[in-house]
Amino acid sequence: MGLCSAYYAQQDGHDVTVIDNQYEGAGSTSTGNAGMIVPSHFVPLAAPGMIQMGLKMLLNPKSPFGFHFPPSVDQLLWTWNFYKAANSTHVEKTETILRDLNLFSRREYEALTEAIGVGFELRKDGLLMLCKKQSTLDHEAKLAQRANQIGVRAKVLSLPELREVETGAQVDVCGAVRFLDDASLTPQNLLSALRDHLTRHGATFVNLQSPTGFGKTKGKLDRVHTQVGDHPFDELVVATGAWSGGMVRSLGLKMPMLAGRGYSMTVEKPPVMPKVCALLAEARVAITPMENGLRIAGTMELGPPSDYVNENRVHGIIESVPQFYPEFSEADMHGEPIWVGNRPCPPDGLPYIGRIKTNPNVIVASGHGMMGLSLGPITGKLVSELLSGRETSLPLNQLDPNRYA
Repeated sequence: MGLCSAYYAQQDGHDVTVIDNQYEGAGSTSTGNAGMIVPSHFVPLAAPGMIQMGLKMLLNPKSPFGFHFPPSVDQLLWTWNFYKAANSTHVEKTETILRDLNLFSRREYEALTEAIGVGFELRKDGLLMLCKKQSTLDHEAKLAQRANQIGVRAKVLSLPELREVETGAQVDVCGAVRFLDDASLTPQNLLSALRDHLTRHGATFVNLQSPTGFGKTKGKLDRVHTQVGDHPFDELVVATGAWSGGMVRSLGLKMPMLAGRGYSMTVEKPPVMPKVCALLAEARVAITPMENGLRIAGTMELGPPSDYVNENRVHGIIESVPQFYPEFSEADMHGEPIWVGNRPCPPDGLPYIGRIKTNPNVIVASGHGMMGLSLGPITGKLVSELLSGRETSLPLNQLDPNRYA
């Protein structure tokens, strides 16, 4: 979110400074994700049945879902807001904006590829939702039907049809849904290309500094305090992921946010390389072919941001892969370095994009959950339009960061 916001702001003629508490190129929530661009994800995390499913999964230490115990007051309030949003009415109200955000961002990725040039490859093979059980395939087929109704292209594939699409690896499933508008890329390459482009065009990067507070002149925020010194600004964009809720709280805004901790590994030399990125439906694991190997990612552990690695959950990810791709064994993945990242998750499953009412020269760009990479370009474009005082490409009323204030 930060680099995309900086890129589009720079394109609009703004002088840009990026303040990052890590060194350039350090691992982050953006580097180890599944690298998927997902117009298929038009259903928010807060949906009917999610609470019941989550409660069942809590009983299995290897399941793809976890919840931090004991829960904090913030977690309990977040859960209450999630419960209020997890209904069919909410899904109906939000599918249009989630669809539009994702499709717009998908088109912007095409433009980014042209503008930045070499640096990252956009794979346009779509996404496969692989289903072991017929009941799962039936459920996904209904989602595919709805996707087509709202303009997101999807096709249900029988096993023979699937084998014509996935030519890189054998699959042991009963069928799949192919979302044709989805795409994928290698996240590290995208981040590097954005940094290089920004630097070449005059952006300033301030690394290894963390905001410790904010300063005002005549009642208006105009500088960020860090442990090293102050950085003045006219406009400030907060794109600090799972830490955004705590940061804007110091600016007088209540913005519920939990971290959805997830894990991934990148197998540099897999026994086979699947051709198309996929979600393993029952296991809730993502598989993405990348330039540096095969990315395998999964798990959603809700709680405060943390770098803790739950080995049971990692084992759950590893055990699931050979069930769908029989040419893999668990040994192919053991010993690979484990990446951990904290997805920023609002309780209603919608991003926070917009200005803070208490401090109007502060814009929030956060809360994208599992769609951070997918929605980077459209978020950056919307942020730049706000900075420049133009009408935004998409309506922001449902994404208002002040909606829980």
